[in-house]
Amino acid sequence: MKATGIIRKVDDLGRIVLPIELRRTLDIMERDELEIYMEDDHIVLRKYEPACIFCGSSQKLVIHQGKNICQECVRKLTQH
Repeated sequence: MKATGIIRKVDDLGRIVLPIELRRTLDIMERDELEIYMEDDHIVLRKYEPACIFCGSSQKLVIHQGKNICQECVRKLTQH
């Protein structure tokens, strides 16, 4: 991982500002959703990309009972 040399303080409400340079590089726009999780002792921020709960594909998704399922997995499920 390449260090950017940017330091930000956490405000009173626990927020930080992501610099525009990082948002442009990662194609993060206003109102985009971010995934926030821990990996070892690091906090990871990643632009949220919905994916199929079965195979992880992000292509041709449909939502069924609040879950993302790709059309290929739907086809496989209906064959049984």
